[in-house]
Amino acid sequence: MAIIGGGASGTLTAINLLRRGASVVLFESRGAAGHGVAYSTTDGRHLLNVRANNMSGFPDDRDDLLEWASAAGIDLGPTDFLPRRDYARYLRDRLSEAAATGAGILETVGETVVDVEPACAGFRVLTSDDEAYAAEAVVLAYGNPPPRPLPGLPEEAPWNLSDPWDVARISALPADATVLVVGTGLTAVDTTVTLLDDAPERRVVMVSRHGLLPNPHVDDQFTSWVTPIPDGPLTADGIAGLVREQIEHAADLGVDWRAVIDGLRGPTQSIWRRLPEPERRRFREVYAREWEVRRHRMAPRIAVLLDAYRAEGRLEILGGGVLGCRPVEVDAGERPRVTLADGEREVTAVINCTGPSPDITCTDNPLLLALQKRGLIAPDPLRLGIDVTEDGRVVGADRQVVPNLLTVGPPCKGALYEATAIPEIRGQAAAVATHLTS
Repeated sequence: MAIIGGGASGTLTAINLLRRGASVVLFESRGAAGHGVAYSTTDGRHLLNVRANNMSGFPDDRDDLLEWASAAGIDLGPTDFLPRRDYARYLRDRLSEAAATGAGILETVGETVVDVEPACAGFRVLTSDDEAYAAEAVVLAYGNPPPRPLPGLPEEAPWNLSDPWDVARISALPADATVLVVGTGLTAVDTTVTLLDDAPERRVVMVSRHGLLPNPHVDDQFTSWVTPIPDGPLTADGIAGLVREQIEHAADLGVDWRAVIDGLRGPTQSIWRRLPEPERRRFREVYAREWEVRRHRMAPRIAVLLDAYRAEGRLEILGGGVLGCRPVEVDAGERPRVTLADGEREVTAVINCTGPSPDITCTDNPLLLALQKRGLIAPDPLRLGIDVTEDGRVVGADRQVVPNLLTVGPPCKGALYEATAIPEIRGQAAAVATHLTS
């Protein structure tokens, strides 16, 4: 079996396959599995946004992360938020154990996959160093693609930082820098913490279309709230109204709105599957951001840090997006002058935290380009990933399922919507491994 991508999706799929006796070739251009985009950070202040008791990599062993932490000497309680870099260590350790104790053999290839071509016994996986590997089946686990370049900004400019996870480069900005962080999601939050926590003279301006930060978790929220989903056809407006109604009902009973959102976590995929395509599109256009800032929350201590930065006047959060940007000459060289909703600002650097760009028709990824050219993959109707069945089987350009070509994680978002977090990925990884070995 070949798995392309060694982040959380690919690593968990590999572990499940190895435990079931399959041999795996895991392709990860970084050279080491377990990191991916989400867990590649080296900054210990970047925390998971889900509590430890729901971050086990295995749906049938919900305490596995807590047991690993105890054995590793990490003080981690069920409601704590583990640093992201430690979660990468957890994934690597579990992969090593599966390779050492399972019947299957693991080979890790630290090269970029540039093509997958059908062969008589499955596929040939081609890498950037002109090597070819035979595989009976292929799992696409390429994770979250990078964000699109910011329009109007020269990509080669030293002040244009396109990789928000390059902690060393971000930390090396001048101690008195004013930095524009484009985006207000969880990646932007982590980037802001890196910028401001160690440099009291730095300032950050965060900007996005809506200017909305993720909501924080709260320390004492454990209530499970069940929202009754109506039978029959569903609409985006109807679901939004139902959620707001349930939040109001919960508040009347003294229950925090977070319990309602968390109670919808399980049925989200089934709700999405029941929405016709025009209603899915309306949800994305009208309600998605409101849902995301409630659904993907930040750890309480990170929220406290942001509040402190704002109180000190070192952090501003603006809506309206970036309206323009032009370089200006200064004594030290060149700086960007950006136009925001409240006027022009001269800043030291711009960091792109706008989030992944999942539309494969706009990609420069050589593998995705090659697979589209072959007709092996196609975009889903909303261009949130690739066209797949609900169980992760890839649907080609001819609208037929491609035998033994599967995917796990973010590429499935168009079919499942909830497909980017560990509680969903672990179930997909186990199911795909079962399908391939049954």
